[in-house]
Amino acid sequence: MGETPKQKKLISLSQFIIEEQIKIPYASGEFSALLNHLVYAAKIVGREVRKAGLLDDILGATDDVNVQGETQMKLDQYADLAFNNALKICGHLCVLASEEHEEIVPIPSGYNIGKYTMAIDPLDGSSNIDTNVSIGTIFSIHQRLDPTSKSPGSEKDLLQKGSLQRSAGYIIYGSSTMLVLSTGKGVSGFTLDPSVGEFLLSHPQMKMPESGDIYSANEGNASYWSPQVQNYLNHIKSIEKGKKPKTARYIGSLVADFHRNLLKGGIFLYPNDTKSSKYPNGKLRLLYEAAPMAFIAEQAGGMAVTVKGERILDLTPNELHQRTTLVIGSKKEVEEFLSFA
Repeated sequence: MGETPKQKKLISLSQFIIEEQIKIPYASGEFSALLNHLVYAAKIVGREVRKAGLLDDILGATDDVNVQGETQMKLDQYADLAFNNALKICGHLCVLASEEHEEIVPIPSGYNIGKYTMAIDPLDGSSNIDTNVSIGTIFSIHQRLDPTSKSPGSEKDLLQKGSLQRSAGYIIYGSSTMLVLSTGKGVSGFTLDPSVGEFLLSHPQMKMPESGDIYSANEGNASYWSPQVQNYLNHIKSIEKGKKPKTARYIGSLVADFHRNLLKGGIFLYPNDTKSSKYPNGKLRLLYEAAPMAFIAEQAGGMAVTVKGERILDLTPNELHQRTTLVIGSKKEVEEFLSFA
């Protein structure tokens, strides 16, 4: 008989957070409790994603349009409601912002006001919902400007640099449900074991390869991009002097494209274009998408910049739904892109 596979030492997300908290002398436990509420909502959303196709009231578009001017999918609204309901009454936030809402989501009266803020994209890649392609949730956590205050937070508490994030992460709903998390001390990945309902540490100390052969970009818009971006793309696809061109992989869900590149190495580009005057500064949201993903990328050894070469984490948002360009991925790949600036 062959050897039975060795069982990994399984560490739950809850246990991991507790052990990390012990390392911080001034930790109060609030942050750990906040993550527990986030994870609870993620499990609910993950359950509904797995049932998509079986329930008529989950798939398809609604008649509503969100603040971004995009048609809301039914699962968009479900995810937004699930996360909002779990987080705004958890007692550890002073203010919440959702990509689906024009204004901040205030903490209801009668509930404890905490010292953290959260900006969340409840369901990234919603255009892929009906086609069974991986989608995800992205979140960003800051400490409020005055951590001693017991008053409700404001928009100002949310409009902080990405470099000041206390934590950022994403949940990807794919062949398995996985949480990728950083608290500023590296990146860890946790996979949901549906048999016990727990996220278990499956990818400790995640590191993005310094270089990679994959590039992710919606090349259907290439004719509308700047000469800098077009020249870079022509360079990485060139076969001059026997050079091997890079491989194109574009899913259209930021979480899914980034997650693949985090594991395998590569670069993701979302430039601005001249096709429409609606998004002159790019289409991705700084608070809900670019900043949290940049935090994870840098903690894993990667880089994240705008097409102008500005470090994403150095940008101070001026409004909740500020947009930006994004070039993110392996360090050497982003550095090569910058050489075309």
